[in-house]
Amino acid sequence: MDLVINDPVFIPRNNYNFIERQFLKLIRDERDLPFIKLCLRIILFVIPVSVFLFFHFTWWLAVPFLVFNIATGLGPFILMLHNTSHRKLFKQEYDYLNKIIPWFLGPFYGETPETYFSHHIMMHHAENNLADDLSCTMNYQRDSFIDFMKYFSLFFFLGIGDLTYYFTRKNRWKFVKKVLVGEIGFTIACIGLCFVNWQATLMVFILPFVIARFGMMAGNWGQHAFINAADPANNYTNSLTCINSNYNKLCFNDGYHIGHHLRPSMHWTEMPVEFEKNIEKYKQNDAIVFEGIDFFVVWFMLVTHNYKFLASKYVDLAGRFTSKEEVINFLKTRVAKIEMKRGYPNINVIFNNVH
Repeated sequence: MDLVINDPVFIPRNNYNFIERQFLKLIRDERDLPFIKLCLRIILFVIPVSVFLFFHFTWWLAVPFLVFNIATGLGPFILMLHNTSHRKLFKQEYDYLNKIIPWFLGPFYGETPETYFSHHIMMHHAENNLADDLSCTMNYQRDSFIDFMKYFSLFFFLGIGDLTYYFTRKNRWKFVKKVLVGEIGFTIACIGLCFVNWQATLMVFILPFVIARFGMMAGNWGQHAFINAADPANNYTNSLTCINSNYNKLCFNDGYHIGHHLRPSMHWTEMPVEFEKNIEKYKQNDAIVFEGIDFFVVWFMLVTHNYKFLASKYVDLAGRFTSKEEVINFLKTRVAKIEMKRGYPNINVIFNNVH
């Protein structure tokens, strides 16, 4: 099957403007210049409006601002945070600037300092959606809205306790400290700001926090919804890839999740090339690839059982299927609950045993 990939790749330039040239002196990789532009947008627009709301709050401004900022900014920010967690943005001599995204900008998008790095880099990639991964999807029926809400609720209400216990068990006390400082610091700051203006605190920090955590769990559910029970550790079959979508243009090729798990440090502009280069391996492993949609659409279509839509977006790389019905049946085999046992007792296991 011939595919034309139109997701972002790096195109060298020699006509950077004056401001761009100044930032290129600070960052490690010129391909990450879009992150600087996103940071400047947040610093020059999002933060001033947020501060204004604390001193001159009006619902007519706060509501459109929240909707606009979440709709246009949350995804790009989280994926910028994701990429800069894997690959530092600023050079070693300016390492202190690497704190700006997680510590200064993150709270405006519901991201508590240090938690994302600790959870995603030090836990999720280490465990690879297998039994000891605290965000593992295997133990759920992945086309069930009830199972998803159980999954999200466990993460939202008990996830930080689970994460600190994970690092305690691993004797990674540095990350226990990082997670607790970030979470407790964010909570104390929100409580204090409520005494200044509770409405602004709700719209600027609290609601983005809830929305971001829901979105991250919905995204992870979509990314790891289709798993081959016979080989759950295989990155080609415990994740999926979404190509040629607007999401990839806005969110730095995040759709290439199989490639990301194969090579977590791979630069985001290299992912379409990696996919094309290794497409035979994707075929051999019956990797699931969709075209024109993203993980959140995958999540929504699964929990609403709209397999016809998913089948219409499925890319049959190896030409195995002769009808949409065959594709649907194949997809359904990959979402069934997989019984697993964790290597240690934790909150999720206790909850699942009780229920």
